[in-house]
Amino acid sequence: MAQGRAYLVVLLALSLLACNTHKQKIYTSECAPDIKFKKVNFRNLIDSIKLYDKQYVEVSGRYLEGKHISALVNDSTFSDHGNSRSLWVNFTQECPLYLKGKNTGLFETEDGEYNKINNRQMTIRGRVELQKKGHKETYRATINEVSYLELD
Repeated sequence: MAQGRAYLVVLLALSLLACNTHKQKIYTSECAPDIKFKKVNFRNLIDSIKLYDKQYVEVSGRYLEGKHISALVNDSTFSDHGNSRSLWVNFTQECPLYLKGKNTGLFETEDGEYNKINNRQMTIRGRVELQKKGHKETYRATINEVSYLELD
């Protein structure tokens, strides 16, 4: 009898944990429908940024936003997250991102509120521009023409 109760408690706890996980959200735009993106590790991209100038890449990291901040940083806790090791992310109205299968934009939720993406893990696809370095030119490069974003 005690084993049955313990089993029931464990099963209930696992089901509650499953309910609390948020599902991935994928946002896309029509900006680069036929482009092949090179999947690249964040650290490799930062270390070899000149090789990727003007290239279309897919990269993952943690997104930081705030006043004068729109940056993708390495998601490793053991990495330098300073501007010189970060990428400026340039979201533009020319490449609007919409939730796949819906008409909800990246910066809004279905109830019309602002979508909070600060400090979230994401994968983005865009074009690397070495000549543009974000706010006050302090970032390693800019990711422009963002046409895909996956929030974890």
